[in-house]
Amino acid sequence: MDLDFSEDELQRYSRHILLGEVGAIGQARLRAARVLIIGAGGLGSPLLLYLAAAGVGRIGIVDDDRVELSNLQRQVAHTTARIGEAKTRSAAKAARALNPLVTIVEHATRLDADNALALISDYDIVCDGSDNFATRFLVADAAFLARRTLVSAAVLRFEGQLAVFRPDGPCYRCLYPEPPPPGEVPSCSEAGVLGAVTGVMGTLQATEVLKEITGIGESLAGRLLLWDALAARFRTIALRRDPDCALCGAHPTITAPRAAAESVCGG
Repeated sequence: MDLDFSEDELQRYSRHILLGEVGAIGQARLRAARVLIIGAGGLGSPLLLYLAAAGVGRIGIVDDDRVELSNLQRQVAHTTARIGEAKTRSAAKAARALNPLVTIVEHATRLDADNALALISDYDIVCDGSDNFATRFLVADAAFLARRTLVSAAVLRFEGQLAVFRPDGPCYRCLYPEPPPPGEVPSCSEAGVLGAVTGVMGTLQATEVLKEITGIGESLAGRLLLWDALAARFRTIALRRDPDCALCGAHPTITAPRAAAESVCGG
């Protein structure tokens, strides 16, 4: 572990280093970490900015979309001046402006069954902030097969959910064995979302990533966090491994990443 910090790093990360639970060792772990973010939208924006601010050494962003005016109500990594620009490029500019000491890798591509495993294998932790079930199940399958921890968040209207899936614990398919029928769950473009809800959930997602990297606190692995913004109420549900799970059960049937039917909201 490299504990040699520059004067710039010592000043920039001083509030982390002052925390006994983090300290210099924890900050060095953040600097050495590699985190992949799927989706540079409402969840990915605050997630990216807080990981960059925290000094996570290498952050990859996967998105094939471009900034639109309708994004700016919640996707705070982007600006009006960057409408029409690739979201990966726009988000990378925001992160580099915040902290030029970190490396931002732009993957301006759509995650699919051909590239998911290779992309995810290059990182230590993968964060899902995507906006459709096809990508969510693909990310979950690839993360499990690559033996990578998955930090997954989702939002819709005034509600959010968050979970951490480690390779040795309950997986995403233990919670959601199959996607819902097409059209059963509306997208954010159909049902709407309160912009600040994506900010809260993306920030909670960043917090869990930082905890996983530094090894502090109680992991959310094995639990599902649910938030109802209108009621100002959080609740947590325990998750258990499903012995019949198609991905991690006693007799798995999924041996390669695969997609599924659409739609959920990542903002």
